[in-house]
Amino acid sequence: MKHTVQDLYEEYGQYTYYLCLKLTRNKEEAEDLMQDVWVKVVRYEHKISTVEKMKAWITTICMNTFRDRYRKNTRRSKYVMNQPKSLDVPLLDLVPSDDMTPVEEVELEDMQAIVQEKMNELDSIYKTTIEYFYVYQYSLMEIAEEMKVSIGTVKSRLFRGKKYLKELMSEDDAMTDYVLA
Repeated sequence: MKHTVQDLYEEYGQYTYYLCLKLTRNKEEAEDLMQDVWVKVVRYEHKISTVEKMKAWITTICMNTFRDRYRKNTRRSKYVMNQPKSLDVPLLDLVPSDDMTPVEEVELEDMQAIVQEKMNELDSIYKTTIEYFYVYQYSLMEIAEEMKVSIGTVKSRLFRGKKYLKELMSEDDAMTDYVLA
């Protein structure tokens, strides 16, 4: 049976909204999340005919979208915690700046070069899996489809790939300045 996005929305729209509401615990955020989910469904409309378990596919898109939004919001959030009632310094001086210092920029470039070098030392299966997940931000399902393996295999390759990468990096003396054990 060929599904259209409209068919899917009619069948799973309410389910998706309640799942978003359960994840966000906020009506407005749930509506925003749901909109992002359905934008992705439309973007992947060409894959609908190959999906065997539609509810699981939509649930995965929803969970990944929520996870991505949470990570993005967490990275962007800057908190000033446990402030005393009176401060000798202006409050804005305590808020971290998003601008990197020249030293931080050089350190970041060095670290990126080392990580890329170590990534190139990994077996191609692990390197590709890590790149799909972290660089291209594919979902586990998308990686499984792309590599023609099960989601469990993708999880296993991610776990092992990260483990091997960590081992390679911990053996490199250049990384000791950047990475804490």
